Amino acid sequence: MRTLLKILIALAVLGGLGYASLGPIQNYLAEQRKITWRTASVEEGAIVEVVNSTGTIKPKLQITVGSFVSGPIEELHCEFNQEVRKGDLLAKIDPRIYKSNVTRDAATLANREADVMRVKAQLQQAINDEKRAIALRAEDQTFLAQAEMDKIRFTRLGLEAQLKVAETTIAQARASLDNSQINLDYTEIRSPVDGIVINRKIDPGQTLAAQFQTPELFVIAPDMREEMHVHASVDEADIGRIRKAQDKKYPVSFTVDAYPEEVFSGKVNEIRLSSTTTQNVVTYPVIVGAPNPDLKLLPGMTASISFQVDERQKVIKIPNAALRYYPEAEYVRPEDKAILEGLTSLQPIDAEQFGGTGTSSQQAQSATDRAESRKKRSQRHVWVAEGQLLRAISVTLGLTDGQHTELVDGDLPIGQNLVIGVEQKPPGS
Repeated sequence: MRTLLKILIALAVLGGLGYASLGPIQNYLAEQRKITWRTASVEEGAIVEVVNSTGTIKPKLQITVGSFVSGPIEELHCEFNQEVRKGDLLAKIDPRIYKSNVTRDAATLANREADVMRVKAQLQQAINDEKRAIALRAEDQTFLAQAEMDKIRFTRLGLEAQLKVAETTIAQARASLDNSQINLDYTEIRSPVDGIVINRKIDPGQTLAAQFQTPELFVIAPDMREEMHVHASVDEADIGRIRKAQDKKYPVSFTVDAYPEEVFSGKVNEIRLSSTTTQNVVTYPVIVGAPNPDLKLLPGMTASISFQVDERQKVIKIPNAALRYYPEAEYVRPEDKAILEGLTSLQPIDAEQFGGTGTSSQQAQSATDRAESRKKRSQRHVWVAEGQLLRAISVTLGLTDGQHTELVDGDLPIGQNLVIGVEQKPPGS
């Protein structure tokens, strides 16, 4: 009897202990099943929308210096990267042939001038003879026959014609001399502008042949310290916004691999109309001007460009991660589950707008469907936690900078935590 009593007492004690520990165990299990949400808060600040592209840095002007005359290079007076002034001697071609041409043409000119003097003397003699003949005929017409008078007169006229011919030969000889002198001057290759020699294509002793086309000797870039150009290719879908940004004089920022931590700034100088089509993608060249006082920007560098196309100051910003989040139906309040069905058709386009990647279902849409979807892109829902479930909040969106999007309309206070995902618990927890 006593043994049975002891057993009953022990069972009662164990039952009491089990009942007492049932509550904490249930609480522990409930805590383990509780969902932990990853959140991001709503902020206030500026939104700057940009269009990204790549481009190549080039001088705003490249002048190719060539040679008009042929011959071996006798002297070379400049090197790569040398700064030159307008009129500086860059190179000199062997001038001996051209000097001899000048000497020859100068002698020819002197010969023509002497011939003019000879004809002038003969003409003056003919004029004097004609005057004397006229005077004799005035005294007595029988002194000179009419035939003699005609001979004297036409001799004078012939010499006047010879004088005109001789004077034209002087002009021809002078032109030949000028041409030879110009060719002699062309043997000295001089800089046409102030600038930097960015390329030298000749070496001392090299022979130039300029009969068929002008040999390229130097490439000079003027004003490289004042401004460099970035030649960018912008997609046709963005060119309208780039044009508006140019009208509003929004800045352009870019980086180069040589100075990855330094941001350079510039402005849109020109949007060219010469489009290029590559694999059915149409792009337009956009020229960005940027100052270069330290010569850090060199020709041929690749630039990663961000065109500022719009901006808003002191607006409420929603994290784009919250706009990309679509919860499972089991996590949503019953009254908001119908919203998920409407979001399904918007996911491909919305994911593309807010930093995700569109799917092939977007390509399957008709043109009308795509147009309607784009109209609805500004109407979205974000999710906030209410206990173990999520509540949807309707928002109207504006500009986006890739990280945040402007809130145009919606009941979201600053600091509100928006759900962006489910916290993954460590294995075995």
